[in-house]
Order: sequence, then structure tokens, then C-alpha cells
Amino acid sequence: MLLYIHIPFCDSKCSYCAFNSYVDKFHLKEQYMQALYLQLKYELQRFQAKKNSIETLFIGGGTPSTVSPKLYESIFSLIQPYLKDTAEITSEANPNSASYEWLEGMKKLGVNRISFGVQSFNEKKLKLLNRAHTPQMAKDALLNAAKIGYKNLSLDLIYATLGDTKELLAKDINTAFSLPINHLSAYALTIEEGTAFESRPQMSSEQLEITQWIFTEIKKHNFEQYEISNFGSYKSLHNLGYWKYKDYMGVGAGAVGKLNLTRFYPIADIEKYIKNPLDIKEEHLSQEDKRLEEIFLGFRSCIGVHTDILTKSEKTNSSILVKEKKLLLKNEVLYNPDYLLADEIALYLTS
Repeated sequence: MLLYIHIPFCDSKCSYCAFNSYVDKFHLKEQYMQALYLQLKYELQRFQAKKNSIETLFIGGGTPSTVSPKLYESIFSLIQPYLKDTAEITSEANPNSASYEWLEGMKKLGVNRISFGVQSFNEKKLKLLNRAHTPQMAKDALLNAAKIGYKNLSLDLIYATLGDTKELLAKDINTAFSLPINHLSAYALTIEEGTAFESRPQMSSEQLEITQWIFTEIKKHNFEQYEISNFGSYKSLHNLGYWKYKDYMGVGAGAVGKLNLTRFYPIADIEKYIKNPLDIKEEHLSQEDKRLEEIFLGFRSCIGVHTDILTKSEKTNSSILVKEKKLLLKNEVLYNPDYLLADEIALYLTS
């Protein structure tokens, strides 16, 4: 079982961000964390969580580093008995708010992996994306985390932004690998509804040739690509859990949870969530929904797709793709060697 906790506070709203996050609600932090505690207590019962049953915890956002370790204490006390001894406990952080003290405080609580929202080491590009940190802050934050003793460190980079050149991207990749990381996520800039970039679609300029080049450059550093956007000498257990279709608790305003064939959606509005953190909508999936999601997730990641879940016609289509070397078959599991073709392969297979 996995646990995701959503922290919706941010120092600044990035121009591309469509996540449930706010820059003007900092005064609600304490009340929010109290509401989050109540929902977490409820979810532990709903999921019938047992001792040592939580394999991974991921604190995402928003920006978890805008909330002081002190406000996380009651959450960690509550989940302590449920966490496996070997649990991967990740927190996202932004370089400008992940101070030495914050990183130290989170480590004391049990966090053992940090994922830094760096996006670029180019000052001009950071301003364009409306990021609140400088390239130096990003380097300092990563070096501080390593000094404190975090063994698993990750950073995000964004590409396909207007003005990107191979030279700029190569510098970002090389700078990333000069730092003590064992994981890297590379995301193409996508223009989402309700973001500052919505009225400026020209800000995104993805080119297949550049994307392939980026993936190759990252892999040169002995980082294995294990999903369309994720690379590492370490694979995130939390990410792998999602792609394996494991159950996960989603706690916080705008989070999502899943238990068997039911998805849970806590209310997204912070004030309404604080008033009633148990106002949770449900969505019921069919076996067919689950099957199709497993196919799409499997081809986008190293998990692959077991032939057991395929229909007769899908098996026929898959054998054509295996002959064409578009898919690899090992021990009755189909693997996709080119994640950029993942959705096309899934659509071809299921059509």
C-alpha cells in the first residue's frame, strides 16, 4: 500500500502549473495540517491499514518545503506504526524554501528521499517559468541534502520550452549530473488549462528529435529510463507502485486515492477541505477500466503488460508488434523498448 499526502501551498505560481496549489493561503497552514490529520486517520481505517503495511509515502504539492517540519510531526506520529521499516519516504521540495534546517528537520521525522523541483539551471529560463529560486539555490539545496545524509536525491528538469537550445539543455543535464543525485525526472512543458501559459501556447515547443536526444544524453550517465519521464540508478518505489496498480491513500485537498476499483477525490478547495476533510467523492471503475489503465501504464513504464490480461484480438495485435520488434516478450510479459511510442502501441493493441 502507498500513501500520498498533498501540500497545496506555494511561494509562487509557476506559469505552467495546473496542480492544486495556492500562493495566498499561507495563513491556513496550521488548520490545513489539522484537517489533513483527520482525513489520514479516516483513510487508515477505510483502507484497513495494518502494522508495517505502508511501503511508500510521498509528500507532494504544491510545495511541501513551505510547511515547517514541526507541522508534520503529528502526521508522522500517526503513521509510524503503519510504515514498513524499509519504507521509501519522499518529500518534494523547492530550492528556495528547502533550507538546511528544513531538510534536517524532515530527515529527523523519517524522510529518506528528496525530490527537488529544479526545472533548469538557466537563470533566464527560471524567470520565464516564474520559478522562485536561482541556479545557485538549487545547487546549494542538493549539496546540503547530501551533507545532511540523504542517500536518495532526485531533481526535475523541464524541456520543450520556447528558447530551449541543445546547448542550454546539455548544460542543464551536465550540471544536474555534477550534483549528488541518483534519480532525474525530465518533463516536456505542456500547456494546461487554467495556467498562465494557457494564452501563450507558443511557450511549448516539443520536437521529437530533441526529446530523443535528451533521453540519450541522460542515459549516457548510466541512468536507466524506467518510465517515459523518469531515469535513475535508483528507481522510485512509489512511482513503481502506481504503475503496478497498487492501492494508494490520497490525503489532502485535491489528492486522489484508490482502493480496489474505487477512486477517492477529497475536495480541492482549501477552505472547504478544512471545514470538512471527509467530504470525499467516489468514482467506481469497471474491470475493463482497470484492464485498459494497466495496459497504458505498463507500456509507459518498465512494468510491462502481462499477456493474461489481453483479449484474443489484442494478443494477435501484440504478436505482430513483437515480430516488428516494437514490443519485447519475456516470460509472458510484453515490454515496450521505446516509451515515446507507448500510447500509440496501447491504442493499436486495444483498437
